[in-house]
Amino acid sequence: MKKSLRVMIAEDEMLVLMGIKSNLEDLGYEIIGEAKDGEEAVEIALDQKPDLILMDISMPKLDGIEAIKRINEQVFIPSIIISAYHDESLIQRASEEGVFSYLVKPVDTKDLKVAIEITLAKFEEFKELRSELNDTQKALEARKYIERAKGILMENKNLKEPEAMKKMQTMSRNKNKKLVEIAKNIIEMESLL
Repeated sequence: MKKSLRVMIAEDEMLVLMGIKSNLEDLGYEIIGEAKDGEEAVEIALDQKPDLILMDISMPKLDGIEAIKRINEQVFIPSIIISAYHDESLIQRASEEGVFSYLVKPVDTKDLKVAIEITLAKFEEFKELRSELNDTQKALEARKYIERAKGILMENKNLKEPEAMKKMQTMSRNKNKKLVEIAKNIIEMESLL
């Protein structure tokens, strides 16, 4: 059985909150927190780490977009903004802070279901892209170390580039260490001399 989606709702109008909560429960989602203001939303989100946040844009103490920004600075949680207004500047601001969807009140169950499905799909894509970017950055960093170590071997051992690379690969195999670790060791040894 699929695990139930854990959702936090941040809405300062009690009737709207109850309506959204009812819609979410009808869709089979678990409500793990209800916040009445932006600061409380940040606290609950960071403490409970829900799978999804539904946040009213106009909240006391801290507006919804700023609350999402503060949450995302510590842990990135997919979010949907709910607003009474269709305001282009608010939509732009929400988008810049990592909001995945924007709904205008009143929100019905069908609109909510579609927004949640799209938000979760976009979030999965985002996680994959972030992982690919991280892998690429690591590969580039490793390449820098390898090139620097290769240069050190070429200079100190009077080797040509292919020979220096082959020597590092042999050291990597013999010591059962990654090539980047061998490269870092060579750089470290050179800095000690």
